Amino acid sequence: MKSKRLVVLAIALLMFPQLAQTLYSPALADIGRAFAVGPQQAAQTLSVYFLSFAFGVVVWGRLCDRIGRRPSMLIGLSLYAVASILALTSRTFDTLLVAQALAAFAAAVGSVVTQTLLRDRFNGAQLAQIFSLMGVALAASPAIGLFGGASLVHAFGYRGVLGCLLLLSLGLCLWSWRALPETRPHHLAAVGVFETLWRMLQDLDIWRSALLVALFNIALFSYYSLAPFIFEDLGLSGQSFGYSGVILALGSGLGAWFNKRLLRRGFGSARLIRIAALSGLLGGAGVWLMQGSVLFVLAMLPVVLAFGMAIPNILGSALSNYGDRLGTAGALFGLLYYLLIGVGMMLAAWSQALGLTLLSCAALGLLLARGQGK
Repeated sequence: MKSKRLVVLAIALLMFPQLAQTLYSPALADIGRAFAVGPQQAAQTLSVYFLSFAFGVVVWGRLCDRIGRRPSMLIGLSLYAVASILALTSRTFDTLLVAQALAAFAAAVGSVVTQTLLRDRFNGAQLAQIFSLMGVALAASPAIGLFGGASLVHAFGYRGVLGCLLLLSLGLCLWSWRALPETRPHHLAAVGVFETLWRMLQDLDIWRSALLVALFNIALFSYYSLAPFIFEDLGLSGQSFGYSGVILALGSGLGAWFNKRLLRRGFGSARLIRIAALSGLLGGAGVWLMQGSVLFVLAMLPVVLAFGMAIPNILGSALSNYGDRLGTAGALFGLLYYLLIGVGMMLAAWSQALGLTLLSCAALGLLLARGQGK
């Protein structure tokens, strides 16, 4: 029973960073109008988010090895609430960017600490199944985030989204304070950050995994960054963009469901990642061909399906050789792939070319996946 309660709380905590990103996405156009900035500048708020998130992953991952999983989570969620208040009171775009950077730094606690405590409690095939379950749960995030964000922006403007994120962070902080256990091993060996970093930088499997995580995330989040402006160019409302989240959730849910079924049938992780990359390539080609029509949203289905299939398999096996230093290794691994995501999102915002971004990510992902084993 305790394990089930932990998994439910872990799902909520792991969903938090993704919900924060997807809730924020429908507010980009309104932010552009409120602060008199263009689409490229408004979209850069997501790039800032990912870069700050990357450094947050390192700090929280290291802290959860030093002071524990539970206190790290409580401090991070409290800091997110402070950042949300700063964003709500921002009067300039630069101040909003600073608030976004602080919020992203704090939100990283939901990713790295949650993954670490799950690796504390579960391993092997059981851990792969847990991550697969997480994938099914995360499939709901785009629908909740995009639809909820669009509704809040329509009713209250971008401040409605920021207020919702403030309440969400406070709610999770209270829940964690009441129910989150401490899972850090009592006799955790002291490991050096730079020693671990050097070992990981020489590990080709770590580089491959980090690049794959980054590419599948860039493909997904480039939609959140660029699609609001495509909808605007097509003469469609922000609410229409929010409704598209239902389609994305369907694709991501199907991907997680297929992943779970194929794992039970004996498909290896590497094979599933290759299938996901092919699905992403198909979707990218469809978006590129149909970008002048709202039908491009349907072409996103194979892209989000690919995300739902690939990410649980990559994360489930990435740190199998670092069991004696999960918090630190998880932090550095997260830093690596979130830095790559941040750079990729900057390039996507600069290009304003969704179809080309998706095709590039899928093609590179397929090349990397072909280099893996069975």
